[in-house]
Amino acid sequence: MEYFLDIASLLNSTFRISTPLVFAAMAGLFAERSGVIDFSLEGKMLTAAFVAATGSYFFGSEWLGLVLAIMACVSLSMLHGFASVTHKGDQVVSCVAINILMIGLTTALAAAWFGEAGLTPTLNNDQRFLEITLPFADALRSVPIIGLIYSEILSGHYIFVYMAYLLVPVVYWVVFKTSFGLRLRAVGENPSAVDTAGINVFSMRYKALAINGVLIAFAGAHLSTAVNANFFREMSAGRGYLALAALIFGKWHPKTALLACMLFGFTDALQIRLQGVALPIVGIIPVQFIQAIPYVLTVVLLAGFVGKAIAPSAIGQPYVKEQ
Repeated sequence: MEYFLDIASLLNSTFRISTPLVFAAMAGLFAERSGVIDFSLEGKMLTAAFVAATGSYFFGSEWLGLVLAIMACVSLSMLHGFASVTHKGDQVVSCVAINILMIGLTTALAAAWFGEAGLTPTLNNDQRFLEITLPFADALRSVPIIGLIYSEILSGHYIFVYMAYLLVPVVYWVVFKTSFGLRLRAVGENPSAVDTAGINVFSMRYKALAINGVLIAFAGAHLSTAVNANFFREMSAGRGYLALAALIFGKWHPKTALLACMLFGFTDALQIRLQGVALPIVGIIPVQFIQAIPYVLTVVLLAGFVGKAIAPSAIGQPYVKEQ
């Protein structure tokens, strides 16, 4: 029984750790399917975490903090669009600028407003999202297998966890089953043909970036107002880059990107459990080696072990409207 509890606990952690990756990967999918490179996911996630925690602290409402985080991330997405869509600047440079700006700005603002080097005050239970216990979870806990799955794996998560996994089929439906999704994909593949058909390429890319900003805000808010009760310096810890790797690994498709996010989440949850554990013959593995597992896996996967990932044809290419 203890063995099954360990597995259930590991899967529970996998769902939690994967949540910001899922939000970020879905956000990146909208931007990159429209032809706009976006590895500023890291900077936007960090921004959302800071704004959500700060807003929740000042206004006493985690929901208002989330709304402010959405506004901040959409603004950054629009800034990225202004630089790379309207003015046709280098999309990679724009992403790098946003990442560097927000890493420094969040730390500086935390120091200026709260007197702490990169920290915001700890939120109380009225200012943060708490874990949700599903109905009858306690009553079913003693039921073999089903009770374990329901009570230990499915129940007890933050609202963002449930939202993230419900989001994936919604994104799939929007991108692949609606006229908006058809236009979105067409803009990323052949913007000239789309423009000839009377569809505004710039408008579609801005809409995609707006959705991108909304979704990435949930990832940051999950970190600072749910999992943690405050913001600390660089708390995104490379999750934006991991999400982008998952998106590429998933070949810009929501279902396979979800599987990649869960794989990264599983390895991260596993490395947490392996720290300090002595293995036969090998003994205790150094913590630094264990912590590197998710990132080593990222490099291995992107090195070509998952087959060729073909990006949208027009990604990274500014569209110049023909006169």
